[in-house]
Amino acid sequence: MDLFSSVNDDKKYQPLAERMRPQTLADFVGQAAIFRGGLGKMIAQGQTPSIIFFGAPGTGKTTLAKIIANTTSSNFVKVNAALSGISELRGIVKEADDQRKFYRRRTILFIDEIHRFNKGQQDFLLPYVEDGRITLIGATTENPFFEVNAALLSRVKIVRLEKLSSDDIKKILRRAVETEKFFAEESALDIIADFADGDARMALNLLEQAAFTEKISVDTLRELLGEKIRRYDKRGDNHFDTASAFIKSMRGSDPDAAIFYLAKMIDGGEDLNFIARRIVICAAEDVGNADPQALILANAAAQAAQFVGLPEARIVLAQAVTYIAAAPKSNAAYLAIDRALTDTQGEVPKHLRDTHYKGAKFFGHGVGYKYPHDFDNHFVKQQYLPDKKISARYYEPTEQGAELEIKRRLENLWHD
Repeated sequence: MDLFSSVNDDKKYQPLAERMRPQTLADFVGQAAIFRGGLGKMIAQGQTPSIIFFGAPGTGKTTLAKIIANTTSSNFVKVNAALSGISELRGIVKEADDQRKFYRRRTILFIDEIHRFNKGQQDFLLPYVEDGRITLIGATTENPFFEVNAALLSRVKIVRLEKLSSDDIKKILRRAVETEKFFAEESALDIIADFADGDARMALNLLEQAAFTEKISVDTLRELLGEKIRRYDKRGDNHFDTASAFIKSMRGSDPDAAIFYLAKMIDGGEDLNFIARRIVICAAEDVGNADPQALILANAAAQAAQFVGLPEARIVLAQAVTYIAAAPKSNAAYLAIDRALTDTQGEVPKHLRDTHYKGAKFFGHGVGYKYPHDFDNHFVKQQYLPDKKISARYYEPTEQGAELEIKRRLENLWHD
């Protein structure tokens, strides 16, 4: 047995996720936005700044660090922040000096779980990161602005890695199936991709566990995962049916039903952004000006859900859902814009046209315009619609909630 046979035999015993780890940027799946930007160009040219990769598990933090080291022909040293001390770091700095002095190679120090580094360890690295003796690449699932001190943050580039899409995960799974010559049903790969929720490592681990059977199938996964496989399918009819029922329950003022479908989507692993968008749309389309606070709350909930993440995001979304479901309803604003979109032809009246350029008055622009704030109640009757639309009515307020007050005010202003 020669050396290379031994290496290949060792690789057979590595976990599938390790065997399938990409070695080049061309093989890396996901995070396209990062590579389209300046960082991708720097890496391709053999240059890289110190970086902290921030993102959920399985999004490619370690893989990217290794690819960067390979692409830039750097000495790669990996440490775990939870297990490393300053004495180990001193040895790494000494090795980095030797690499630069004798081999003209830079050293990339990859620190996994960098948020676990204490202040003393972080301060120790500062001068070596600053003078370039070490290129630091950190990986963390925690927000680095909360966990890494300001001095170190000022010397690194923060790069956020997004969860991989189901399509990205399926691309990785198909590559593994082809490489390892597994037999797998397409529907089984769909289930693994949805179950992994953006985590490539989890997806490959599940695939490897299922591969102990003759064929990777839905039945195989059911035996492997048991009750963890939900009936909720993010791609199929159940997905759209549940989303439809969710919206209709909020629109129908049934908070119990709305909460039920919210729970069903969360339990099924639905994307938080998808849920939050449905809530924001419902607040504007179905509540509207009957309670203007609903849209403010929905938008705040969408931002807060992304900020805190699950499991706490369920509480934020539940507050918005119950508020919107219980709020008075009006679709008058929604109907108004759709009516107007079918009727957009007409010239702007001259007295409303722009006057902020020389020669505007020559064309009669702005002549005769009445400034509302110069009048009682900050209102004066004048024409705003084009001549051809003078009698058009798009917004017809209902008598629901706060919109009743809007209706009365408009009637008092325009129909006295």
